[in-house]
Amino acid sequence: MNQLHKSAINVNGREYRYPRMPTVAICLDGSEPGYIEEAIKAGLAPHLDRLMKTGANLLGKCVIPSFTNPNNISIITGQPPKLHGIAGNYFYDRGTGEEVMMNEARFLRAPTIFQAFHDAGAKVAVVTAKDKLRTLLGKGLDFSTGRAIAFSAEKANQATEADNGIGDVLSFVGLPLPEVYSADLSEFVFAAGVKLLRNFHPDLMYLSTTDYVQHKAAPGTKNANDFYAMLDRYVGLLEAEGCVLALTADHGMNDKHKADGSPDVMYLQDVFDEWMGQGTARVILPITDPYVAHHGALGSFATIYLPQGADAQALMARLRALEGIDLALSNEQACERFDLPPDRIGDIVVLATRHKVFGTSAKRHDLSGLKEPLRSHGGLTEQTVPLLVNRKVDWPKEREPRNYDVFAIALNHVA
Repeated sequence: MNQLHKSAINVNGREYRYPRMPTVAICLDGSEPGYIEEAIKAGLAPHLDRLMKTGANLLGKCVIPSFTNPNNISIITGQPPKLHGIAGNYFYDRGTGEEVMMNEARFLRAPTIFQAFHDAGAKVAVVTAKDKLRTLLGKGLDFSTGRAIAFSAEKANQATEADNGIGDVLSFVGLPLPEVYSADLSEFVFAAGVKLLRNFHPDLMYLSTTDYVQHKAAPGTKNANDFYAMLDRYVGLLEAEGCVLALTADHGMNDKHKADGSPDVMYLQDVFDEWMGQGTARVILPITDPYVAHHGALGSFATIYLPQGADAQALMARLRALEGIDLALSNEQACERFDLPPDRIGDIVVLATRHKVFGTSAKRHDLSGLKEPLRSHGGLTEQTVPLLVNRKVDWPKEREPRNYDVFAIALNHVA
C-alpha cells in the first residue's frame, strides 16, 4: 500500500480518512436485503453469514429515483443528486430540446471520492459491469500516473493503458468477455477485483455490478441463490486479501406484474395526451438506458414536462386520484424531499406504488425482451438497501445510513 500523508481530505463537504488498509466498496445492483438473507437461509453464503454476525449489518436508504446512475454517482461522491447533478439515467435537456442519456462525464457536477484520493497520491481502481457508468465513475482520473484503473466488464476487451490504466484485461482477469445480459458480467467484476487487490494493490477500490439476475429472479429462487452463492465465494477471496470490505446496493427490486404475468403498466404519455392533447406534455422515464431488454424501460418513477401556463396543481390532483400512484409532486416539492437538481427533472414528478410501473405510450415500448414476469424499481418501495461491512463500525444509532455513506463508514467509522 502507498505511504500516504495522514490528514483527512475533504470531498464535497465531507472529510474522509486515508485508508489504513485496502478499502473495497461493492455496489450490488438491484440487491434488496432479502436476496442475501435467503441465500444465507439456504446455507449458500457462509462468508456473508459470518460478515453479518461479526461485522456490521445495517440497512440503508438509496436516493430517489431508485435507479442505477443517480445512486452509483451518489455513492462515489458521498452526496445526493442535487449536488452531483445525475438525477436519472436519462433526462430532457430544456436548453437543447433533446432527450439525452446522462452517462457522459460532462453531466457530472462534482468531483468523485476516487478523483480526490488519486489527486492526493492514492492508488484507486474502479470496475463496473456496464460501460454506461465507466466514464462517470472514472472522471478526473489520470491514467498516465500508474495509480488509476477504471474499466467495464462489458468492454473489457477494449481497455487500454491510455484510456483505462490497464490493457489486456481478459488475460489479466483470466475469464472470457462476458455477455452483457448475464450473471457472468457481474462475476467478471468480482474476479477483476480479486486480481486487482493481489496485483495492483489499490488503496481504494469500487466494484459495481449489474441487476440482470435481480430483474429476473426474486429472493430465494434458484437463479438468485446461485448468484449470491457466487458473490459469497468472491467475498471470501476479497477478505482473504486483508481489506476493509463494505457492500451496499443502488436500489432494491420488486415484482411489477399482474396475476397473469403481464407488466402492470400505466402509460403516462397516453394519459397526458388524453388530458391535454397529443404531445402537449412530455413524459420522461429516467430508467431508460441502453440496456432495456430486462426491464423494457418500465420503472416506478417518471417526470413530466408541461407547457407554459399549464395548471400543474390540477394535473397533480388528477394523477393522485389514479390507482397505482404513490406520489405526485411539483418540481419544488420533489427537489426538497429527494435532494434533486431542479433543472434536470420536469414540472411534475410521479412515483408508483409497489407493483406498478410507468411507460410513455404503449406503442413506444418494445417488451419482446421480457421473458419472465417484470421486476423493476424506481420508487420508494425499492429504497431500502443492505449496508454490510466486514468490521464493526461506530456509526451513530440515531442516524439512518444512506448508501452514499458507504465510503464514510468504511474509511471513518470502522472500529
